[in-house]
This record gives sequence, C-alpha cells and structure tokens, in this order.
Amino acid sequence: MANIEDILVQMRRNPTGIRFDELCKICNFFFGKPRQTESSHRVYKTPWQGDPRVNIQNAKGMAKPYQVRQVLRAIDRLEAES
Repeated sequence: MANIEDILVQMRRNPTGIRFDELCKICNFFFGKPRQTESSHRVYKTPWQGDPRVNIQNAKGMAKPYQVRQVLRAIDRLEAES
C-alpha cells in the first residue's frame, strides 16, 4: 500500500480513482480513529463544527469523489489552522 504523501498526491490529481481503504488510511492519519464505524459510513471528528465534514463511505471498494474532495478541504483547513 502506498504511503500517506503518495496517496495525497493521487487524491489531488484524480479524486475519482481513490480506493476506500486508502482514504481510510488518510483519515486515520489526520483525524484519528472514526467515531462511527457501525454503519456504512465512517465519521471522523474534526476540531471545528460544520463543513468540511469528514464522513466517508465505501462504494464497492472505491471512495466517492465528492467525499475525497471534502477530506482534502478538511486536511487543508487542518494544516492552515496548525
């Protein structure tokens, strides 16, 4: 499996070609363990309320492109506030 930096580059280039397990790896790295895993969605806690939310779901092994873009916005905001 690719490392975090490689996955981030791939996410920015092509949000439609990201595997769900790679997106989970990114979210776990930046946001910790999900607070919800029992349903089809994984919900991650962010230090702010509202958007961008980090709520992802598995679509036959792939991540949904709009959710990849939401995760990228959340990572950008997290890095800007650090």
